[in-house]
Amino acid sequence: QPPAADAQMQAVLDQLGKLGGKPIETLSAVEARKQPSPADAVKALLTSQGKPTAPEAVGKVENRTFPGPGGAVPIRIYWPKGATPGKPLPVVLYIHGGGWVIADLDTYDASPRAIANASGAVVVSTHYRQGPENPFPAAHDDTLAAYKWVLANAKSFGGDASKVAVVGESAGGNMAANIAIAARDQKLQAPVHQVLVYPVAGDDMNSPSYLENANAKPLSKPMMAWFARNYLGDMAKASDPRIALVKQPNLGGLAPATFVLAQIDPLRSEGETLAQKMQAAGTPVEVLKFDGVTHEFFGMGAVVDKAKQAEQQVGAKLKAAFASATSAASASTTAPAATPAGTPPTK
Repeated sequence: QPPAADAQMQAVLDQLGKLGGKPIETLSAVEARKQPSPADAVKALLTSQGKPTAPEAVGKVENRTFPGPGGAVPIRIYWPKGATPGKPLPVVLYIHGGGWVIADLDTYDASPRAIANASGAVVVSTHYRQGPENPFPAAHDDTLAAYKWVLANAKSFGGDASKVAVVGESAGGNMAANIAIAARDQKLQAPVHQVLVYPVAGDDMNSPSYLENANAKPLSKPMMAWFARNYLGDMAKASDPRIALVKQPNLGGLAPATFVLAQIDPLRSEGETLAQKMQAAGTPVEVLKFDGVTHEFFGMGAVVDKAKQAEQQVGAKLKAAFASATSAASASTTAPAATPAGTPPTK
């Protein structure tokens, strides 16, 4: 049995059970996309408590698309509350979860809203092609293209292209880390920070957290195997270092990373391993681990205090990273010009 959820988390799980969803691993991808989600459970819980179900208010929300490798990709842009008009804001590229198969911008609407307000940044939430219709690496290709689009187009939505961070949940956390790696390897502008929320990071389904949480809700071992089959097709591809990030040969020279991990989650161990390997390679890492909560808890700030705490801590980390980017840029512009090599110093 997985560890016990705390009372607030259990209330969400109880509501999810009442919504009567079928086990994802028994369904086709098309059927699975119609099942009730943890976000639906949060709304049901708020209703049962007599509280409003309206999402967290932000400054503005706009739906757009950008041209991806396989066609137009839907994005949703969130501006924070209280932003100064005309002042360029830092930018967060947010990548939702769903095992590369299910979920969309609506399912994961709460997280980008919370991040926008907590960080004071414009958040661009991107969708991506999903399996089995669009197998690996389609989603990875789309999310890297989204990062490149943000760098090139930040000005068009009031963003500051010199201050871009990446945040992802679950499969999205995997793709956010892949963007940081690709930025290093392709010599792109590096993100100022990466926030990896319970990322998919390994291919070992017999890790301590997989064994402990094999039957956990809302994510179980059978569900993860189903996601892998539907996105990868061939299970041997799970060892590809873009999926099993812990097998990346070089995890150094990456943007500083904040990990958000949940105790009741099959993915916890691989998140811990990835954090350790990044740190050992010299990438600055901080791990925020929350007991008594499950996979998908982030974004549940309306009903789970630990989720609100996680959202606020992530917002603070991003604010600090954006401030560091500002001070580094101002230091470089005020530093005296270096003497070119081979030029004798003036007397």
